[in-house]
Amino acid sequence: MNMVKISLTALLALMLTACGNDGAPREHGTLVSISAQGEATRVPDVAGISAGVVTEAEESDAAMKANAKQMEKVIKAIRKAGIEEKDIQTSGISLTPRYEYPQNTAGSPNRPGRTLVGYVARNTVNLKVRDIGKLGDVLSALTEAGANQIHGPSLEVGDPEPALAEARQQALAKAQARVQTYADALGMKVHRLVSVSEGGSGGMPRPMMRAEMASADARTPVAPGETTLSVNLDLVFELED
Repeated sequence: MNMVKISLTALLALMLTACGNDGAPREHGTLVSISAQGEATRVPDVAGISAGVVTEAEESDAAMKANAKQMEKVIKAIRKAGIEEKDIQTSGISLTPRYEYPQNTAGSPNRPGRTLVGYVARNTVNLKVRDIGKLGDVLSALTEAGANQIHGPSLEVGDPEPALAEARQQALAKAQARVQTYADALGMKVHRLVSVSEGGSGGMPRPMMRAEMASADARTPVAPGETTLSVNLDLVFELED
């Protein structure tokens, strides 16, 4: 809900005038605060993906070696797909033990009698695909190379500034129309814009998908849709008689 708010500055000015303090600065207008939002839509042109390899073995060293061997193939496939080095970043490496528990103690807090049965090694990388048209091929190349965990994509606009500029213009136009409505209703005129501040902005929605162990002989279809970028403006106008 948009609300008209008389600012503290204006109230103080009126009080000083009533007290006859001729030495204090005065504001003769009424201040009105307006909040407005502008939006612009664009087709995403950048996709972020998290891909990794999970391996298991009875010995920790064997789990890590198998993981490293398989992950090396995945990295080679990523580079072969045309992903630049700056867009490839390791996000996590882990090694955890895997236990089995007696069936009747699975829900017990202490879970006594557990047996160490092996180790699970994980290695994950984040990558950016800057050509959405190749995203399906990249996803398929990852699975063909042995990636057994894929999360994403998170879709975004690579250069959001033109869309944000459009959203700012839209928000400003809305604010100007609203303050003019208040001025007309009060029998006043819009004198000037006192201040403007910009709130957070971002893209939404961002379609998400998750694939694990996808078929190697199929190309994963991806629909980029549209991303909405928004800008919130808080503006203060001065009205005068």
